[in-house]
Order: sequence, then structure tokens, then C-alpha cells
Amino acid sequence: MTLFKGSGVALVTPFKDGKVDYDALRKLILWHIQAGTDALIVCGTTGEASTLSPVEKLSIIEFAVRTADHRLPVIAGAGSNDTAHSMYLAREIRYSGADGLLIVTPYYNKATQKGLIEHYTKIADYSDMPIILYSVKSRTGVNIEPETVSELKQHPNIVGIKEASGDISQICRIAALTGSDFALYSGNDDQTIPIMAVGGIGCISTVANIIPAEYHQMTADFLKGRYKSAAKMQLAMLPLIRAVFREVNPIPVKAALNIMGYIEREYRLPLCDPSNETLYCLYDEMARYGISIK
Repeated sequence: MTLFKGSGVALVTPFKDGKVDYDALRKLILWHIQAGTDALIVCGTTGEASTLSPVEKLSIIEFAVRTADHRLPVIAGAGSNDTAHSMYLAREIRYSGADGLLIVTPYYNKATQKGLIEHYTKIADYSDMPIILYSVKSRTGVNIEPETVSELKQHPNIVGIKEASGDISQICRIAALTGSDFALYSGNDDQTIPIMAVGGIGCISTVANIIPAEYHQMTADFLKGRYKSAAKMQLAMLPLIRAVFREVNPIPVKAALNIMGYIEREYRLPLCDPSNETLYCLYDEMARYGISIK
């Protein structure tokens, strides 16, 4: 039930005049298909899911599924700090035709490891869709411990994890406990190749929003055994990745897409415009990397 290998993009949600900009969203999706992106992840953190209504989320997911038209898998964010609400989203997303779910750890409640097991098991029992766990303690305050991942892996619908702890030792432990039949994805753009080196099969990436072809090529090179080429690409991306994460995601990456002419530079509060210093840094690093600026 592996959903994808390679480069999955954590797709931004473009807005215009306070509403979802579906024209821009279509252009982004078609660009990613042409560039070789291996999966679309919609309504996640980078997609500003916390400010989208349930109706907006389902509309975006259905739109992405129709636009992708089976040319690449669509994985939908269904995370919540309310297990019942995640179950509701999982049920509704199933009707949209999406291929899988990305479910972040419950935020604010700060569940115990026992609570995490019960939370994810309840959702996985309720839905027959493949589920990717999402561990990002810096945002949610909760870490999925390796032993918890190992236990959750026993559920047939839980097929992988997006690991964004930044703790390579923890990630190695997860890889050792879960084995090759469990999909390990990097959740940090600057650690994609290191994580793939210990058994990861790809990434769910923010920076792939602006360099989809290059990110696909980097992961494809590694999967095909061209390790030196992949490592060289990873190192060359580091200054750009640092620029994209100068402020909280997705503020800089949406600004970068605006600089490229793809979307309006519009956010939903509490996210707001980047500082001038961030914009100058983005211009510099995008030009240095060879990204076309409009």
C-alpha cells in the first residue's frame, strides 16, 4: 500500500481576495505533473489547513483529484486535535477519490504515546484509506516515539510516516524498528538524502513547490543508486532551503511562488507578509539557484 516513492510536494493553497484561487491551483498542479512530481499532498501545514473550513478542504481535495486525473497520487491532510473530526474528514475525503491521508499528531492537547496509539488506531479502523503519520513536534508539541511508530505500523491501513522531528538518531531508530515494508518520508527538506540513506523512500517537501523538477530528480537519482549525484543536489539546495525557512512555513515559499508569477502573495491570518529582509534573501537565493523570476 505504499502511496509513492520520490518527491511529494506539500502543496500551497493559493488565495485571491480571501478565497481559494482555483485557477492558480490548477496551474500549480499541472506544472507539478509536467515537472515529474511524484505525489501531491494537499491541505497540510504548507497548505494552511488550519485556516481552511471543512467545506474548503473537501473542495480543494476534490479539485486536486479531478485535475490530477490519476497522473499522480493525491494525499489529503486529515489531521485534527479532535479524533472525531479527523474521522469525519477521513470519511468525507474517501468520497473525493483521494489516494491516501496524511494525519498530523493532535496539537495543543499534547496526547501521551498511549493516546496517540488510540487516536491513530481509531481513525485507521474507521477508514480503509492508507494513512501516513506525521510527526512534527516543533508545531504540535508532541513527538511520535519510535516504539509507538512500530506499534502503529501493525495496523494494515497505517503505511508510513512523514518524519519532521529533525532528530536523525530517532529517524534511524524508526527505520530499524519498522523495516523496509513501512514508508519513511523526510519531512525536512535539508534532510531528505540523509533520511533516504537510512531507508527513506522520499520526501514530503516544501521547497519542491518552487523547484519540482530538481527535487524529483534528486530523489530519483538516489532511488536509482546515483548517490553522489543526489548528495550533490541536496547540498546545492541548502542555501535556497534556508531562505525558504527564514520565516514560518509557508510564508516564504508562497512569496517565492509570487515572485515566479504563479500565485498572489496572500495569506490567512495569523500568517502575514514576509519581512523585506526575507524577500531580499529569497530574490538572491532564487537567482543564485537559477530560478526564473518574473
